[in-house]
Amino acid sequence: MDAETERLRRRERELEARVAMLEAERRDGLRLPEPGQRTSAASADLLFTAAEKTRMPQIITDPNLPDNPIVFANRAFQNLCGYDAAELIGRNCRFLQGPGTDPAEVAKVRDAIAGRRDVVVEILNYHRDGRPFRNELYISPVFDPDGRLRYFFASQLDVTRFRTAEGVLAESEARYRALFNAVDSGFCIVEMRFDAEGRAVDYRFVEVNPAFEAQTGLRDAAGRWMTELAPGHERFWFDTYGEVARTGRAVRFESGAVALGRWYDVHALRVGEPEQHRVAILFNDITDRRRLEGHLKAAAQEQADERDMVWRASRDLFAICGRDGVFRKVNAAWTEMLGWEPDDVVGGRFHAFVHPEDLGRAARAFERVGSGVALDDIDVRVRQRDGRYRWISWNAIPRGDHFYAAGRDVNERRALEEQLRQSQKLEAVGQLTGGVAHDFNNLLTVIKSSTDLLKRPDLAEERRQRYVGAISDTVDRAAKLTAQLLAFARRQALRPETFAADRAVAAVSDMVGTLTGARVHVELDLPRGEPQDLHVSADPSQFDTALVNLVVNARDAMEGEGRLRIRLCRTDTIPSVRAHPPRRGDFVAVSISDTGAGIAPENLERIFEPFFTTKVVGQGTGLGLSQVFGFAKQSGGEILVESEPGQGTTFTLYLPRVAADAADAAGPVAEPEALAEGHGTCVLIVEDNLDVGAFAQQALRELGYATVWAKDAVEALVEIERAPSRFEVVFSDVVMPGMNGVELATEIRRRYPAIPVVLTSGYSDVLAAEGTHGFDLLRKPYSVTDLSRVLRRAAHDTGARDR
Repeated sequence: MDAETERLRRRERELEARVAMLEAERRDGLRLPEPGQRTSAASADLLFTAAEKTRMPQIITDPNLPDNPIVFANRAFQNLCGYDAAELIGRNCRFLQGPGTDPAEVAKVRDAIAGRRDVVVEILNYHRDGRPFRNELYISPVFDPDGRLRYFFASQLDVTRFRTAEGVLAESEARYRALFNAVDSGFCIVEMRFDAEGRAVDYRFVEVNPAFEAQTGLRDAAGRWMTELAPGHERFWFDTYGEVARTGRAVRFESGAVALGRWYDVHALRVGEPEQHRVAILFNDITDRRRLEGHLKAAAQEQADERDMVWRASRDLFAICGRDGVFRKVNAAWTEMLGWEPDDVVGGRFHAFVHPEDLGRAARAFERVGSGVALDDIDVRVRQRDGRYRWISWNAIPRGDHFYAAGRDVNERRALEEQLRQSQKLEAVGQLTGGVAHDFNNLLTVIKSSTDLLKRPDLAEERRQRYVGAISDTVDRAAKLTAQLLAFARRQALRPETFAADRAVAAVSDMVGTLTGARVHVELDLPRGEPQDLHVSADPSQFDTALVNLVVNARDAMEGEGRLRIRLCRTDTIPSVRAHPPRRGDFVAVSISDTGAGIAPENLERIFEPFFTTKVVGQGTGLGLSQVFGFAKQSGGEILVESEPGQGTTFTLYLPRVAADAADAAGPVAEPEALAEGHGTCVLIVEDNLDVGAFAQQALRELGYATVWAKDAVEALVEIERAPSRFEVVFSDVVMPGMNGVELATEIRRRYPAIPVVLTSGYSDVLAAEGTHGFDLLRKPYSVTDLSRVLRRAAHDTGARDR
């Protein structure tokens, strides 16, 4: 900008000199008449010929004609205004004027013509195409030898480009000055002084802007030398500006001026001619910024020192690890805790140090870190140098292509937790054992008393029937108690089916009124509107039992009076419960809410424990909620409880939703007709327990069955192989030494698919884990009627398929 300003100034001086020269030349050829003096005149022909030959635009007007018209215009004038001679001759010059013409200048011309005298005026005329041009006009009267006015002779000079340059220069100067005065940065132009050896020794301020004083603290600097204003100014500044003045190379730097007590951001460049040794300097006081940067740098260094100290002194494991699982940096704690030197770890992969059983957990953790999620308390076992493992709890934060990890030794905590779990197990086993012993002793008391009374010789038939009925009822209660225990332990053999939960809930609700009594108002809230697919895969009988247990529990909590609400809906989340995180998926939720007294907060964590109950003696065994808990868990679901003392309780059972299948619409299985007495259906009994096997054989024979008893699976296969067509059904226990009942049934199905197999068991871990594999199951203890019915149905179904 400064170079352009200087160039325009030089150009302005050249133009002014040129204009002055042209004016002098014109005046040298112009004789102004004195008062009463006549001008010398040449002939008209000579005047016109001279005007035609000159390159300067010229016209001649005749004042003796009306309106002083143009009578001659040379070629240069025609080129100047764009009109040809035919368009100019006979017209007054005023038609070249326009809206921008200054009336004062026009008046000067009019007055000179009226007074018959010379005039020089600058006037704005207009080209034929409408473009304005600034015309410097020289008008002189021409007299004949007798002193009479003959013509007016007018010479033109187009000064448009000169005036435009002047305007540009003036505008540039104005912008420069506005910027010079308004900018907040300090600005000055200095003139360097060199000694005889060419070394810069001082500089004088040629110009300074208003911000200069605020930026430097120097007052009245214009025209003064720097050594005068700041005697202690550093040599660096003179050398730097002197180099700029000599070489013309601009510089940008930051430096402190000790004499001024400030730091500056400086931009310096040479201006003007090299001989002038002038340098323009733009600068900003950055003292505060530098001070702040110093504080920040010191603080950052302090923090870095603290981090380094923590890194080196921490007893926790620190590591920087790439997203690829490769260690980039570890701290010294790896040596103290695990025995690994940092060089042994850096470059290795995280998974190489993880216990094989924890690799899956570690891989899932890496996937989460890779997706940008921070990790909290991920416990894995890490290998020590001696080959042993320690439990380490890791936290990790991802950053870019790596993550920062911190591992804390939780080996002792895990050992304590394991001890606590074992203690809790022992406590639970003790509580369970006590509860089972209490309830079974009560049941055995009834059975023992009934059998003793049955031994009396003079017992009446009515009493004998009563005691037999008591024994049968007690056995049913014992079987129910065993089923509840197995349900809580998730060891019952479920028979999952796909059924519509809404229809099952509606069916249970029909009998709820009988369970709760007339003073409990029951509300059923099922999804309305468009049909919804609310199918689940679970044991229907256990599902019904779970709902009944929850309803009975709610009834007892309301003491037989209140509102009971059963709600069914579909949801995609199981909330966090019992230290488990939320589960995402597709679930059917059944909620049972009551308006009872609620559950005390200290009991909420214990209500699902077996035999735990807040009811008075005789109102419950404490196994109802345990059965619901076990059923939910074994079916892949969950049970949640929300309660507020005095406001009521809500239990919510969650089960995974499944797609409906054809079996759901098949309806109940029709029972075959009863077998005639002495039908002789042959059954292969497979039972390793002698008492149970003998009882089954005797019971079936009394029902008209022909029986063969095998003590184990190997003996059973030998019997079948001896005469495969002999047996119409196989009735096998599940728990046996060697090949179990499920394995036997599978082998029979493979070898002899026409022979049906019915399994029986009181409990089997195989059935609990794997199910019945499609075989019919009769649970122990069973009645003779149930035994006959299941065998009859199995034989009937096989016969129907063969037909």
